[in-house]
Amino acid sequence: MDTMITEIRWHARGGQGAVTAAKTLAEMSLTKNMFFQAFPEYGPERMGAPIQCFNRLSEKPMSIYCSVTEPGIVVVVDPSLLETIDITEGLDRDGIIIINSDKEPEVIRQELEIDGRKIYTLDATRISMETLGRFMPNIPLLGALLKITGLLTRDEAAAYLEESFNKKFSPKVVEGNLAALRRAFEEVKSE
Repeated sequence: MDTMITEIRWHARGGQGAVTAAKTLAEMSLTKNMFFQAFPEYGPERMGAPIQCFNRLSEKPMSIYCSVTEPGIVVVVDPSLLETIDITEGLDRDGIIIINSDKEPEVIRQELEIDGRKIYTLDATRISMETLGRFMPNIPLLGALLKITGLLTRDEAAAYLEESFNKKFSPKVVEGNLAALRRAFEEVKSE
């Protein structure tokens, strides 16, 4: 990551952990002495309704406090949203798209007719089911994002996650999330 502001837009449904992933990413950036923002954008929607949340990361203080309209990175937590939203809206032709999908990035490009941009896929659903026993794709996708951006190494991310999650969750949940994070670093696919 360079000294510019990195803006990230997450697309998910309420209850899928995107807000937690955005907040965790922001907290992780502190370990690199970065400035950050993490915030959701939703109304009175219920669990399962489409939501967006955002991150801004920078090596310098930021004076912008609005929604992210021109992200450099888009993360799609729920692949069913690909049918209803334009994930490329505002995304530069050099931008990055990370999608929770068992499909190859080339297939996604063809299906959605995406020009430019770098597409990555990760079967975060399968990983979360195998490591946590339930649909919670946020940490695998966070792991993919960390690997792609190089913000933290796998070991740095795992150490942070273990310390942070040990305060909030049972050992079984912590271990499941650590396994999901590690697998994401290994299994994310690019074109």
